[in-house]
Amino acid sequence: MALSNSVKTSVSLISAYLKLLRPIQWLKNLMLYFPSFLGGGMLAILKPSALLPLAAFCIASSASYIINDCRDRIHDSHHPEKRKRPIASGMISVPAGISTVIVLLIAAFSISWHLLPQFFNYLALYVLVSLAYTFWLKNIILLDILGISAGFVIRLAAGAVVFAIPVSIWLFLCVFLLSLFLSAGKRLSEKKRLADSAAIHRKVLLNYSAKLLEGIMLVTGSSVLIAYTQYVISRNNRFLLFTVPLCLFGLIRYYMRIHKDNSSGDPTESLTRDVPLFITGMLWTIMVGWGIYGG
Repeated sequence: MALSNSVKTSVSLISAYLKLLRPIQWLKNLMLYFPSFLGGGMLAILKPSALLPLAAFCIASSASYIINDCRDRIHDSHHPEKRKRPIASGMISVPAGISTVIVLLIAAFSISWHLLPQFFNYLALYVLVSLAYTFWLKNIILLDILGISAGFVIRLAAGAVVFAIPVSIWLFLCVFLLSLFLSAGKRLSEKKRLADSAAIHRKVLLNYSAKLLEGIMLVTGSSVLIAYTQYVISRNNRFLLFTVPLCLFGLIRYYMRIHKDNSSGDPTESLTRDVPLFITGMLWTIMVGWGIYGG
């Protein structure tokens, strides 16, 4: 019986550490492969060694999430969903979390330095921006969503460096504007779901009005569509023009999801749990892949 309880405790602890790493959020790091995929360098990202840049950013991003969880554990413990997180719930202690962060960062920086010094610089910049967001930026209106957008742009630039693929300015704009659109949507969703207690869980929500966030979404969403259309035109590939309607549908679908009752505004959860959005993402990937590699 004692052995059975010990096994259950070990399994629960392993499960808590896996949850602490937030593996579902690793999907964001696929941005590293965008330059190669869109630049015609698909063979480069199919090599086993191409997993190393992804691993470095996944490990570093998990470290940044743990730091954030340690800092916000008190607020998170009163949040309807975040209170279930391992540190907020007390399943994993803060010292254990910090120790995990140290191990993860050593591993991430070691991998990145082994790959390329320039890639190491981008990873270090990503970690610094993440720390700035956790301890400062996320409490300042507009700078919070700009900080999130910076993380995506850094991933894109890191991917361009490690795979030696130049990136169009239009693609940079697409990624930057899209991340602003998604971040504003997440803030709007939080404000709607948490209602009067929104500012308690996230101070910056006190400074955002629903109308302002709606406006940011409309402006950035429209700008994404324009920038993506310009990017497609610059590729001189007529087939890729057929992906523009998919882009429009995806933007509208996410906007609709934000306005649904009790829906999560988290971009990763929206992509993986919303069937129309997931299908749109898969169709976009297939169509772009065919447009670039099919001919």
